[in-house]
Amino acid sequence: MMEKNAKIYVAGHRGMVGSAIVRELERQGYTNILTRTHHELDLCRQTEVEAFFAKEKPEYVFVAAAKVGGIVANSEALADFMYENMILEMNIIHSAWQNDCKKLEFLGSSCIYPRMAPQPMKESCLLTSALEKTNEAYALAKISGLKYCEFLNRQYGTEYISVMPTNLYGPNDNYHPTHSHVLPALIRRFHEAKEQGLDSVTCWGDGSPLREFLYVDDLANLCVFLMNRYTGNETVNAGTGKELTIRELTELVARVIGYTGRIEWDSSKPNGTPRKLLDVSKAEGLGWHYTTELEQGIRLTYEDFLKNPMRAER
Repeated sequence: MMEKNAKIYVAGHRGMVGSAIVRELERQGYTNILTRTHHELDLCRQTEVEAFFAKEKPEYVFVAAAKVGGIVANSEALADFMYENMILEMNIIHSAWQNDCKKLEFLGSSCIYPRMAPQPMKESCLLTSALEKTNEAYALAKISGLKYCEFLNRQYGTEYISVMPTNLYGPNDNYHPTHSHVLPALIRRFHEAKEQGLDSVTCWGDGSPLREFLYVDDLANLCVFLMNRYTGNETVNAGTGKELTIRELTELVARVIGYTGRIEWDSSKPNGTPRKLLDVSKAEGLGWHYTTELEQGIRLTYEDFLKNPMRAER
């Protein structure tokens, strides 16, 4: 168990996941949370990361820093996504080990699992077949991070764990019209369509892919839960165990925002993986369960969008 006054470093604290972890730690009474902005610490620079860990000696580390994006961003910057994610995660994990970090938690993504993995996807299906090509670079970087944690445990007896979230959404998300993930992109698209009085909105693909969504504050709660209660080389899936089609999601977002025009589909655009549902029985077996249903979470996320015009514009 993490002591309430233990020094805890949250890498990526300004992002959606990292900021949620900080909120959850503060909610639970942790008082010694260490953060650094990108300007203060470039995680892609090994010497900077090594110097930071040597000076601060954090006892617990959450690796929530990452270069992230949706289908377009991943497809356009394959090399960047692989390089930046692999470099920053290796720098953090290796420096944590060098400086006797008590426990580290690495956050990945459900895209690490094979494109055609049996559904729902168990943690054990990792590396059993080919990945989805549209986010292969990001997935390979994340697989490398979780495997490095496993190999450190096996070789040096560390206590480094990993958690693989499903599609996330919530406060501090990125609402960029093309470089964001599907749910925040839909929020922005329907908000602007409503504001401009547009008769129709065109969405990518045919709406058939099935997706699962987890509210980021629920993930943060699980992250702290696992840091305190889980030890093991195998990753832990983070999700709801529920799924819906992108078409159903699109209709739900439109309803929450109050857009009443037509929804059209551009089937010339990629759908991505046909189905991505996580088996969350492992997390539930440990005693954890999500609390935020999708419609409630979308409403909370839309409120965040409306309160953060600068983030909405980027």
